[in-house]
Amino acid sequence: MKTSLERWAEYVRTHANWKKIHTEFIDAQYEKHADFLKRLTKTPNGKKKIIALYGIQNLKGYPALLKK
Repeated sequence: MKTSLERWAEYVRTHANWKKIHTEFIDAQYEKHADFLKRLTKTPNGKKKIIALYGIQNLKGYPALLKK
């Protein structure tokens, strides 16, 4: 059975456009994360949930979370 590293190396060798595909995947992950946080801030106590989720203690470093 191949390890994930071996499977990734094989994929890179056999797909010339792997960088484009990989970049699109990573960018989509960041976009989905940002969309989720936007939706969460619109829920009741959403900003408090984000603060708890990330363990944010320095709220001054996150001015968007302080806006009402």
